[in-house]
Parts: sequence; structure tokens; C-alpha cells
Amino acid sequence: MRHPPQRIKSTEVIERTDGRERPFLDDLAVEEPLEIRIGTDPVTITMRTPGDDFALAAGFLYAEGLIDDRHDVSRINYGHGPDDTPSGNVVTVMLRPGLRPDLGALRRHFVSASSCGICGRTSMDAVHAREAARPNPHFTMSAEILVQLPAVLRSAQRVFGRTGGLHAAGLFDARGKLLLVREDIGRHNAVDKVIGDSLLQGILPLSDHVLLVSGRGGFEIVQKAIAAGVPVLASVSAPSSLAVQLAREGGVTLAGFLRERRFVLYSHPQRVR
Repeated sequence: MRHPPQRIKSTEVIERTDGRERPFLDDLAVEEPLEIRIGTDPVTITMRTPGDDFALAAGFLYAEGLIDDRHDVSRINYGHGPDDTPSGNVVTVMLRPGLRPDLGALRRHFVSASSCGICGRTSMDAVHAREAARPNPHFTMSAEILVQLPAVLRSAQRVFGRTGGLHAAGLFDARGKLLLVREDIGRHNAVDKVIGDSLLQGILPLSDHVLLVSGRGGFEIVQKAIAAGVPVLASVSAPSSLAVQLAREGGVTLAGFLRERRFVLYSHPQRVR
């Protein structure tokens, strides 16, 4: 089985500044399709940055309600492409005997791309229908720690440091210690990688953790945070109206515009002291 595609590729470019020209090699973040299968059944194809593909697959299946814990997964491996040769862009998940999730319902309502996960009222109803436990109401953290998290996450983004072209999701404890960071061309993929790693390590739900994402706090990010039991979700940019609505209904503290010692609390502000 061959290794997955590389995360960074270099290409020749020309930089022009005030009429002066300079050729150099520029590092680009790789974007490649990943097909996720359950057994022989295709589930979805998402554009992602290669790396942590098994965690991405596990996190996606968990966030979408197709699996509930790590014991639902018996094996994850790279699969075969259309020509039946080993492919680093196909991940096959084998579930425990007897578990047969409803793939038809997922396919009817799911749209996947590098900028968006599942969207719409139907997806919101699906979140509530899961009947997941509400995020830990007793979790608190200090505002002083919260404002320090973006700098910590940024310093840990190895691929972003070379390419400037990736989103990141970071998992922190209440003291601001960075426990896990994952990067991807898509915000929702980075979050799935964090959730998938947590699932495979057996530490879900993330009841005493803070999840920080680069970019905006969209609905699909809140949906995944609720599924993982995250009490505090923060983003460095703006949330959407649907994200705020879902955070309020789902019991998640949602912080936006977290940068330069400023943030806005959109829901359940009591968790941030």
C-alpha cells in the first residue's frame, strides 16, 4: 500500500515588486480528493490536505452520526482506486459486525466541499435528533487564557508556516495547554481530524476542552463541536447566523473575532470568566 500524497508541493513562480522581478520556488498546500468508504460503499468525497486521513474519516463518520465510539470501528486502511490499484486518496473503514448505518439518509442531505460541510434546516434537525448530551455546563475558563490561544495555535501550524494556505483546528484544556492541532485546506476537515483523533484515542466526549478554529465559525463547525461534546468553541473570524442559533440551542459557548485580545461571545457567556 503506497503512502498518501504529500502535504506540500513546490513550484516555480515569479514575484514582481515595484517593477523588479524575482524568480523563486514557492511552497503550496496540497489539495487532493479523499473518498471515504464504509466497506465497499462510498460515503463521500471531500477535498482535503493529505495527512491524518484515518482520523479525518473517523471524525467525519462520528460527526455525521454513522458511528458512536471507537469500538464501532474494527479497521481503517487505504483502499483501491478505480483501476484497482492501491490509492492514498481512498480510505476504507470497516465497522464492527452487525453495525449497518443508514447511508441513504446521509447521501440525501449531504453536500461536501472544501469550504462547507453539511448545511441547512434538515441538517439542523439531524443534530437535534441525535440526542447527544449537552456540553458540560460546569466547564469554565478565564478570558485571559482564551485570548492567548490564537498565538499558540498559529505557532504550532507547521504547514501553514511554509505555505500560508491552510486552516487549523486546535484542542486545548482549560489552562490553555495545546493538546492537539490538525491542519487542512478546509476548516471542517481540520475539525474532523481533531475529533477523529480524539475518537480513536478514546477521549470523547471532549467535555473539558476548548476547540479553536482558524477562519470563521460556520454552522458545520458548531455541529461537529456539539457532536464531540465541546463546551467552548472559538474562531478568529465571524460566525454565521445559523451557527449562532445552533450554538445557543445546543449549549455551546461560541466566541468569534478572537484576535488581538478581543473576542465576542455569541452564546452561553457564563463559561468565560
